[in-house]
Amino acid sequence: MLIFVEGQDATGKDTQACLLKEFFEKQGKDVVHYSESGTESKDPFISGITNLNYKNDYGIDKKTRVLLFLVNRYEQWKKYAEPALKENKVVIITRSWFSTLIYEGYGTGVSKSFIARIHKELMPSEYFNPDKYVIFTLSDEERKKRLISQGKRSKEFFKSKDAEFQARLNKAYLEVAKKYNVPTLDAKGAPEEVFEKLKTLFEL
Repeated sequence: MLIFVEGQDATGKDTQACLLKEFFEKQGKDVVHYSESGTESKDPFISGITNLNYKNDYGIDKKTRVLLFLVNRYEQWKKYAEPALKENKVVIITRSWFSTLIYEGYGTGVSKSFIARIHKELMPSEYFNPDKYVIFTLSDEERKKRLISQGKRSKEFFKSKDAEFQARLNKAYLEVAKKYNVPTLDAKGAPEEVFEKLKTLFEL
């Protein structure tokens, strides 16, 4: 089973993905979970690219950043997801190619058709056909509160962008959800409350 958990910064994606992992493990299933952001990866190659993408802009060209995200995405898919799926494990991935489409396409102005094309050319068809998909949403006001509470993490490249940029991303997520027919879920509330809604959405 392949599951994608997507959404803007501070919507609780990783928290919900971890709760999903615990849920399936209690059922006796083997679960692999990772974030395409790579921010928690101990793999030196993945974490190296992640530092380029998130810790500083380094004057990197916008398309170069898109390519770096794609390389990281592909590498993690080949290392973690593909082998696990072949062994019939549950694979839960936080973030997806939508993150690049939204942050770099809608957010910074890179051609959205370019982003879609290179992903379609490199990523396997299985990647684009998960069993479950959700995009978490949250009001700008609530998300801002959560970002502030995260402290240092809010200094990451995209999290430090101004309110106008964040609002544009929020709108873009809703547009992408509609365009690609992906269900959305309001992430407001305690993690346990949100998870109960998620289980209902996924029919678990």
